[in-house]
Amino acid sequence: MADLSRDTLLEMQRRMLRIRAFDERASKMVKRGHIPGTVHTSIGQEAQVVGATMALGDGDYMSGNHRSHGHPIGKGSPLGPLMAELVGKATGVCKGKGGSLHLADFAVGSLGESGIVGSSIPIATGAALSSKVLNNGKVALAFFGDGAANQGVLYESMNLAGVWKLPMIFLCENNQYALSTPAHTVTSGVIAERAAGFGMPGIRVENGQDILAVYEAVSAAVDRARAGEGPSLVEVVTYRYNEHSEGLRLKTDYRDADERAAWLSKDPIVMFREYLEGQGFDPAQLDELEADVLAEVDAAVEFTNQSPYPDPSVAFDDLYTDKEVAA
Repeated sequence: MADLSRDTLLEMQRRMLRIRAFDERASKMVKRGHIPGTVHTSIGQEAQVVGATMALGDGDYMSGNHRSHGHPIGKGSPLGPLMAELVGKATGVCKGKGGSLHLADFAVGSLGESGIVGSSIPIATGAALSSKVLNNGKVALAFFGDGAANQGVLYESMNLAGVWKLPMIFLCENNQYALSTPAHTVTSGVIAERAAGFGMPGIRVENGQDILAVYEAVSAAVDRARAGEGPSLVEVVTYRYNEHSEGLRLKTDYRDADERAAWLSKDPIVMFREYLEGQGFDPAQLDELEADVLAEVDAAVEFTNQSPYPDPSVAFDDLYTDKEVAA
């Protein structure tokens, strides 16, 4: 992997901190009744999200899943409109009509996400097809979880991407649980090895808490896609620290306490800070970075609080795209 600049390394930490602080605040807001419904946080998975999104170019596409506040943040979305969307305000990235489960920010290439497991994968595959047809050099990346790894739509998309050699990356966020179902009880073999059946390379990042390892793996897949060599499957082993969704109460604790403690000891933000300090970054500078991010989140909440709810008159706007009429 090429040496990354100090500015890039610092930006990696900044974006991980943004995801952590944003999701921690969203969790509190749900429990206080400030956000309708629930949210699914990426706390613990920040290295996997930012390592992947920062390997993409500014103009590249991505699609997410139900756990996807972090993906647009990792791609550079400002926090205010994202937080406003969670609350359903008119200033949200989808004008308050998408909410937590249907965020999209076309400004950073985020094509959207969905609570329907695996449903966003063909959206990114279609974007990759458009890139190939237009020959615009863009690649597309679809995020999906270990639960979606067993959905047929994934393999339909991988087959098409393989046949057409699309500039596509399929990225499995293997946090080892589909809600409360351990992946090893429903998934046979290694997910990354399934790539061979579609004529594409499969890469498994065993330590998805290492942002540089994720960045390196996804960068290689992006380079391959941009060079016209077709799609790749990247599986990243990671762990979510919180419950499947905020406020969810299950009768049994399906995660072993020792297992959880082991993963908590590998906090990606803590580990990367230690790495940065080893690279000569001033601890005071890193403290200031953390304070700046917390201030960003405070500002995002204030922006949300000051924003109006959508007027009922616009309920049926934006259902269809505007038809362009040739001059």
